[in-house]
Amino acid sequence: MRITKENTVGLVIDIQERLFPVMWEKENLLKNCAILLNGLKELSVPTIVTQQYTKGLGETLPGIKTTIADFDYVEKHDFSCCDEPKVVEKLKISGAENVIICGIESHVCVLQTAVDLKEAGLNPLVVMDCVSSRSKESIDTAKERFRYEGIMMTSYESILFELTRTAGAPEFRAISKLVK
Repeated sequence: MRITKENTVGLVIDIQERLFPVMWEKENLLKNCAILLNGLKELSVPTIVTQQYTKGLGETLPGIKTTIADFDYVEKHDFSCCDEPKVVEKLKISGAENVIICGIESHVCVLQTAVDLKEAGLNPLVVMDCVSSRSKESIDTAKERFRYEGIMMTSYESILFELTRTAGAPEFRAISKLVK
């Protein structure tokens, strides 16, 4: 199945001040997410952002906020974004069939969201170099579950070029700069 920008939305899950410092390979996570989100912005793919219990876990990292035009977030308390009615409403309004997911933690909120999105008839795409957990083992466990559930996994470079589709696209040059 080909993923196109016309029927796709990005979903940033809980990349927050008090969660981020304990993530495995956190510097790569931040760098990769910024590339992905700048690419989605260049391609005019809308993005939804969630924050888990902001009072306790803090705000979305500034390095993520600056990549999203008109930054706004949806507060959540459940692990799955699909248990938050505002997220479900934003997904419905977007008309998206594909949901490109980045965020933390891969084995909890990312996993439960991806499973629920698939069950709801949407196509979740977990960008594996843009998700993390406190340990590599937890990421590996999440990967196994994604495989078991038939949830697509990809990389930021792969999905950005798939959305760009051709070297003749007006966004190609900007996307190429981002991934180099």
